[in-house]
Amino acid sequence: MDVLINIDVDGLDKAIAFYTHAFDLRIGRRFGAGGVELLGATSPLYLLVKAPGTRPHVGAQERRIYRRHWTPVHLDLVVAQLEPAIARATHAGATQEAPIRDAAWGRLALLADPFGHGFCLIEFKGRGYDEIATGSG
Repeated sequence: MDVLINIDVDGLDKAIAFYTHAFDLRIGRRFGAGGVELLGATSPLYLLVKAPGTRPHVGAQERRIYRRHWTPVHLDLVVAQLEPAIARATHAGATQEAPIRDAAWGRLALLADPFGHGFCLIEFKGRGYDEIATGSG
């Protein structure tokens, strides 16, 4: 199974500028004025232009907003060094929302992109999540 990651944005040029600069991604395919594929991560990211105030599906009560919002699904981006990655992301337009947190598996920084989507930058140490794994399946 392949995983495709779609990120709704309110402006394609602004989104391309943020995601290519913040995470060193590159443009793959373009889909007219409504979308672009970004490559360079383990899965492609698709930036999809969706107008603010539109409904995500027929019958939805919610409407798209591009100020900071919460969702239970977000991106975790694994980086080699946390501080330079934070600096790069904030320089590109992200907002750091909390101090760096340390854990047994590594370090974590909570940020938001310019479209209100939260994401985490993770710097693993040792064996990463295997440091706290208790078994499988």
